[in-house]
Amino acid sequence: MICCNCLFSLAALLAAQQGSAFTPSSSTPLVPGSAAAAALSPTILRVSGTLPSPGDFANDDDTKQEKEFTPVPAEITTENPLRVIVAGAGVGGLALARQLSKNPLMDVTVLERTDEFKRFGGPIQLASNALEILKVMDEPTFDKVMEKFTFTGDKENGIKDGIRDEWYAKFDLESPAKIRNMPYTGVIERPDLQNIYLESLPKGIVRNGDKVVGYERNPKGHGVRVKMNSGAAIEGDVLIGADGIWSAVRAEMRKEPVRGDDSGVTYSGYTVFAGELDYDSFDNGKVGYKVYIGPGQYFVITDIGNGRYQWYAFLAREPGSAETEEMPDGKSTYLQSIFNGWSKDVHHILKATQEHEIEQRDLYDRPPSVRKTWTDGPVALLGDAVHAMMPNLGQGGCQAIEDAYVIVQELENCKTRNDVSGALSTYRNRRLMRSAAVQGLSRFASDIIIRGFDTPAKIVKGENGGIKFENFNYAGIVTSILRPILPIFFTVQFHFLYDGWKNEGQIDAKSAAGLSLMSGLIVFLVSGSVGEVSLVLGPALEGLLGTEGLLIGGESVTSSEGATSLFDTISGLF
Repeated sequence: MICCNCLFSLAALLAAQQGSAFTPSSSTPLVPGSAAAAALSPTILRVSGTLPSPGDFANDDDTKQEKEFTPVPAEITTENPLRVIVAGAGVGGLALARQLSKNPLMDVTVLERTDEFKRFGGPIQLASNALEILKVMDEPTFDKVMEKFTFTGDKENGIKDGIRDEWYAKFDLESPAKIRNMPYTGVIERPDLQNIYLESLPKGIVRNGDKVVGYERNPKGHGVRVKMNSGAAIEGDVLIGADGIWSAVRAEMRKEPVRGDDSGVTYSGYTVFAGELDYDSFDNGKVGYKVYIGPGQYFVITDIGNGRYQWYAFLAREPGSAETEEMPDGKSTYLQSIFNGWSKDVHHILKATQEHEIEQRDLYDRPPSVRKTWTDGPVALLGDAVHAMMPNLGQGGCQAIEDAYVIVQELENCKTRNDVSGALSTYRNRRLMRSAAVQGLSRFASDIIIRGFDTPAKIVKGENGGIKFENFNYAGIVTSILRPILPIFFTVQFHFLYDGWKNEGQIDAKSAAGLSLMSGLIVFLVSGSVGEVSLVLGPALEGLLGTEGLLIGGESVTSSEGATSLFDTISGLF
């Protein structure tokens, strides 16, 4: 096993490639409470598994009662269960609520700001590590997920040259799962997953229509009071902030604004266009996802099942470009011009997508919270509230499920309310390094694809029988050099992800060391300059090929004696 200092170094290396990363965030305005609710003066509502009754509200004139917490015994029993409040009904929050609600020693309430649940949002990837948790933790829910699930991990997946329309590198998602007897990675529509969880929860646990805006701890004993936008207040023994990247619970915990420069949330530098549609793909059933790479941008096409596909176009833009950049002929036509000269597959799916099927959003993220607090006594953060990450690895929801799994274990170990703070601290310790490493890997993958990759350098035979060097700039050469390395890197990465789902406090040294070494090599290659690569590669290629006067930056080498042999030798490298 590897020491904590080494793991911190790994997380720092992966996270330091850029100060921000891709994490889709909702731009939906915060939903206020109803006018009637807003008219109420602050009240106290005791948590229960059913909807509140009038007796749950304190007398508005009794200001003393408003300031005092309801006395509760320290021991956790079926008569006095642990009152757990979950802020946010996303994947992680619902997974946590589902598991805790099965325990008679737990009294769970989920607070969701939206007035009602609607079918909103596209598919979510559940990788093998998250699926294994669902299978172990909640098999009935796992079985229902499988009924709506589309496997991608048992198909071809990888990166394609966006210009030449040929495979650049393929990733083996199947073998790492198969040797561990884990379910294959795949996708499910987010509304379907949410509905599965909602239907599994006892009636009254989820309360809609009012959002959490803060909390206060009991200064004299057990408990936490959750402040609602309507003015209501709800008491519990535990508060889990699963309220997303713009978390009000985190803002209260760290004494920072929810949004803005001081919130810790930063713009990634990228905007993403996303489309979802019925699509008759030529490789349906054979390919799970394809990432088309090229200079300064990339395009992803994913099979999401039942004849439906989703695509993403990632572009480097200033924030708010949706309002400032003109698209007189619509988003599809705009993107076709942006990806001019790219694969016919990209243009075919863009042309098949109708305007109402395309959305654009700016991408925000937070750096790994290695040095910032996750907990505050009986309060803890979960999912995007503490480790929002780039979507490239499809681990955002998976890591939220891992959070829920560990929180359940730690809270169920509590015998008294005095144990809660320690249990949540242990949760943080178990999840800190793994989540930071996954977050860093996600950021690393995104930044490398956008900033480091180009159309791979390639040597081809010209029409006159000579040799033509295509895209022999630094980025193109590095992209070619990385071609045999990336599949190994991603295999090590998948082993790391699939080995650590139990979060038992240790990270496999071999996987961590492999990721560190290969990440460092990739960073070294993509961060060099043209001058540096000439000094390093020039003599190396000259010695290897036994040639003189090789003009790497030239357009072509004319036909001469030995040209065919030279072509065959060099083309094997690219």
